Amino acid sequence: MKFLRLGSRGKEIPAIIDKQNNFRDLSSIIEDFKPETLNFNTIQKIQSLDLSKLSIISKDQRIGSCIKNPGKFVAIGLNYSDHAKETGLEAPKEPIVFMKAPSCITGPNDNIELVSYSKKLDWEVELGIVIGKETKNIEEKDAPNHILGYCIVNDLSEREWQIEKLGQWVKGKSHDTFGPIGPYLVTSDEISDVNNLNLSLDVNGENMQKGNTNSMIFNVNFITSYLSKFMSLQEGDIITTGTPPGVGMGRKPQIFLKSGDTMRLSIDNLGEQNSKVVTI
Repeated sequence: MKFLRLGSRGKEIPAIIDKQNNFRDLSSIIEDFKPETLNFNTIQKIQSLDLSKLSIISKDQRIGSCIKNPGKFVAIGLNYSDHAKETGLEAPKEPIVFMKAPSCITGPNDNIELVSYSKKLDWEVELGIVIGKETKNIEEKDAPNHILGYCIVNDLSEREWQIEKLGQWVKGKSHDTFGPIGPYLVTSDEISDVNNLNLSLDVNGENMQKGNTNSMIFNVNFITSYLSKFMSLQEGDIITTGTPPGVGMGRKPQIFLKSGDTMRLSIDNLGEQNSKVVTI
């Protein structure tokens, strides 16, 4: 199933895409896609519905983030060896873990804020994991039982804040709008092989990133199990799994986003994002 949230910011309603590609209103079934409701029981309830009896919603509405207020937004760094190489760093022997503030989350097509003191805003197309069951100290083989689905994440990064200002990466990753997610939350059963998904990102119509999840150093199940050893994961938590090569920081000369730039991101079976950088 493909879920999404539609409506103006703060007033989104939950929806599902039916087999005829209609957007159907789920608000009579579930209040919203949020930690309290994003679980396998909810999925089973929705699976039993006759979607034709639900109201059709106009596709002209804004698409919001596919999850509301997740408790955690965890990220994995340098998870593609060729991306590590382009940044001048060695491929990690264990996952590099950092956090993005959940307040950075925004809709997949919303504007990206560029503040006056930002000098090196960069793009990163990534596969996001959505947790659907409390997860603590699990084995890799059990990870699929805890993953509800997947989404696209743009792990926007201000490289000066992230690297040159030292300290933790989180401050270069967490400004408002630095975490577009969606458009869809796609349940795991819709993805035949999560370790073979093509990722792509264009800036102003020019392809910058192209990769496949089969090149990840640490796969989805390993990452989920690994994190569960250090922190419990709850329903609705998001894990973004790293980016393939082609980021602005890795280019010669380096390229960073400027006001008016547009980005298009896509991952097989997960839809696409289209956003614009605007000065605030």
